[in-house]
Amino acid sequence: MKSRINLVSVSIMATILFAVMIFPIGASATHSWGNYHWARTSNPFTLTVVDSNTADWQTYLNTSNSDWTQSTVLDLAAEQGNEASNARKRCVMITGKIHSCNAAYGFNGWLGLASINITGGVHITQGSSKMNDSYFSSSTYNNPNEKLHVMCQEIGHTFGLGHTSEDGSSQNTCMDYFSNTGANATSTLSTHPNQHDYDQLASIYAHLDSTTTVGFSAFAANQFGDDPDAPHNWGRLVSQSANGRSSYYELDHGNGNKIARHVFWTQEAADRCNACDHRYDH
Repeated sequence: MKSRINLVSVSIMATILFAVMIFPIGASATHSWGNYHWARTSNPFTLTVVDSNTADWQTYLNTSNSDWTQSTVLDLAAEQGNEASNARKRCVMITGKIHSCNAAYGFNGWLGLASINITGGVHITQGSSKMNDSYFSSSTYNNPNEKLHVMCQEIGHTFGLGHTSEDGSSQNTCMDYFSNTGANATSTLSTHPNQHDYDQLASIYAHLDSTTTVGFSAFAANQFGDDPDAPHNWGRLVSQSANGRSSYYELDHGNGNKIARHVFWTQEAADRCNACDHRYDH
């Protein structure tokens, strides 16, 4: 009987050891967003961030750009955009580039909105990141740490990164859903990328493509007569976090062409109904 137990134990230990060797601890942890990535023929590659932010957001954009440039696979180059209020508010996606904007988008429930245009099923051709001053001007959200967290995250989405966590805990990365508000307003947790983000980018961009979408787009995203990022143009709700702070939408144009959006909702929107599609619950 004893020898049988020992044999079983040895067998179990061998199975565990094999699993650890084949699937190392942490190897399954990923926050790639749908395998979306910019097509390019070499690494590192340079993405242009068109800056249409007002002066009070410059520090946060500059810090985020500097942080993400620490990646081994990509660099960010800033380009001055149109700061006229109507241009900032529309913040249309620009071929082969990222467009970053802030404006008073209204009390519609969202703090930050990241959009990417996809062609061929996986290739990003253009992106935008928008910060909603209607909330960031309020006492709840108007603090440097919350602004930096959201700016850093929305820029990160435009590379093809998803969230490391959506339960409100801090993973000490801007790609989590920790809230730098209220009692945490002075906390600098989750305001910068961490090593896992850089490792994930290295994994996403480990392969090279035969063509590039950096500076080129085969599909025009902005075909709508009104704001292309207006909620009724977001398409279907694909997923939403249990706490209601994060939603993912897709507008599918067929043949591998679509617009994907991550929305960072306010705590107030989540508190109203965390299971609702917040586009329609206010």
